[in-house]
Amino acid sequence: MAFTRREFGVSAAAGLAVAAVPGWSSAQITLGNKRIATVSDGYLNLPPEFLFDGLAPDVLQQALEQYGLPAGPLTPDVNVTLLREESRVVLFDAGAGPGFQESAGNLPGALDVLGVRPEEVTHVVFTHCHPDHLWGVLDDFDDLLFPRAAYLMGQREWDYWFDPETVDSIGSSRAAMAIGARRRMEQLEDKVQLFRDGEEILPGVAAVATPGHTPGHMSFEVRDGSDGVLVLGDAVGNHHVSFAEPGRPVGADQEPQKAAATRMRLLDQLAAGQMQLIGYHLPGGGIGRAERFGSGYRFVPAA
Repeated sequence: MAFTRREFGVSAAAGLAVAAVPGWSSAQITLGNKRIATVSDGYLNLPPEFLFDGLAPDVLQQALEQYGLPAGPLTPDVNVTLLREESRVVLFDAGAGPGFQESAGNLPGALDVLGVRPEEVTHVVFTHCHPDHLWGVLDDFDDLLFPRAAYLMGQREWDYWFDPETVDSIGSSRAAMAIGARRRMEQLEDKVQLFRDGEEILPGVAAVATPGHTPGHMSFEVRDGSDGVLVLGDAVGNHHVSFAEPGRPVGADQEPQKAAATRMRLLDQLAAGQMQLIGYHLPGGGIGRAERFGSGYRFVPAA
């Protein structure tokens, strides 16, 4: 049987994933008929300044020691959420794809190991348009990786990144992100469905505006009756600083003060209600809970 070029690429990616990713589905949740898992797209390599932008070197070293972080690159996990219910196969974000970092872009192979083919994905829902969330919509040949999927994104996030003036206003360090986002969004323009805060975008899935990391960042509350989980995206982007000191500005956020306010609100609600959460860059597959700890919070991974 002859392979199509997409099938060949997915098979090759599966082989790479086996070598690079120790677990395909790191954690799982069942909510009624909804089966939710996190699938590893790999990990990122980021300089410490990505979290601690603006700190003097000696203060940065103190912060790294305080949170037990390495002096070298930070390597946060990339957890794509997979929701399966009846005929729906839903991805929350699309991973980094082949053009961002060598340590990421493993999603096609990880899905293949789980028996999920790209053609079976019915919906791709975006939290925001940073490379590790959006760029994976295109394969090595610049074709849509999920050709039969509907694509859903918040109206404000779409407007911000699709605006041709964003590349000039976002700052030189993020200009490549804006260029890359626009190129991929042009391929989605005729397929995307836009929504606003509070809308039920799919049965049992509601959009929750969580701005700051990007201007239109969205999280998603997935519910079945009284049971639910909040898919955070990057609204809480790490398991150490942003839990222990949620009000502390983070260099990865485009609007640091607004992101900090969002983070404090979310963690207060999550800890008070003990609602499950899924974080895109949290360890152990990203599924767990927030609980109060001292003057802040801590991340408690799912058992």
